[in-house]
Amino acid sequence: MIEVKDLTFTYKDEKKPALQNISLTVPDGGFLGVIGPAGAGKTTLIRAVSGMIPHLFPGDFYGSVSVNGLDTFETSLPEISRLVGTVFQDVDSQIISPMVEDELLYGLENFGIPREEIPVRMEEALRKVGIADLRDRTIGSLSGGQRQKVAIASIVALRPQVLLLDEPTGELDPQSSRQVFSLLKELNEEQGTTVIVIEQKIMLLCEFSAQLAVLNQGRIAWQGDTRSVLLHAEELLALGVNCPRVTTLSRILSARLGEEQPVCTRPEEAEAMIRRLIR
Repeated sequence: MIEVKDLTFTYKDEKKPALQNISLTVPDGGFLGVIGPAGAGKTTLIRAVSGMIPHLFPGDFYGSVSVNGLDTFETSLPEISRLVGTVFQDVDSQIISPMVEDELLYGLENFGIPREEIPVRMEEALRKVGIADLRDRTIGSLSGGQRQKVAIASIVALRPQVLLLDEPTGELDPQSSRQVFSLLKELNEEQGTTVIVIEQKIMLLCEFSAQLAVLNQGRIAWQGDTRSVLLHAEELLALGVNCPRVTTLSRILSARLGEEQPVCTRPEEAEAMIRRLIR
């Protein structure tokens, strides 16, 4: 379980806190989506849960963050990394090997994965992310989207208990984006991996995440199950956060018909709602 309690953090040499009095709980096997306008503190939250704050990013740290009972302030970053896998927004900053295969191999060897298990994990991760054909390619020859998939595969191969992703589909087309989220859902449901993901593709995020947290100016504006957060559609739009079009449709119909309609997060739900209304 991930517990963030009264977390306030200000980066060194900055005057304004990036996070202010954040409290958040994600249960084991939870799937949390994090949204908010630019500068809301989303990436800082990911850094805090991963232990990068305060170990790599110094500053004024108040409150606590714990992952599976380990206080990230007191626990070393290598130890936290055995539990938590992170895919950064800037994937080039975390890829260190010249070849795709070597990138996956580097993490597996450094984490002491048994030699006989390494080929199985590599093949599985490459296949699940859909880049088995890139195994022998050089990193420099890959597109931005392909490098993003390599970064995801290298973390998936480690099979972390917690998986943090900062806009993992930013360089991907719609089909590849859905493939990544389907993989996250598979890891979440079949392996019990706890997932926290920052994502701008709001409709895709709302379709897959069980919970949402909305950040604004370093604070949590709303949090809860996805549908209950989407009830604040108008307030979200005021913050500059788009809602899924099907959610907007359900709210418009509720207002015009004077009858509360269910909050839709998927096109098929909106279709069922409209068919019911026109009968």
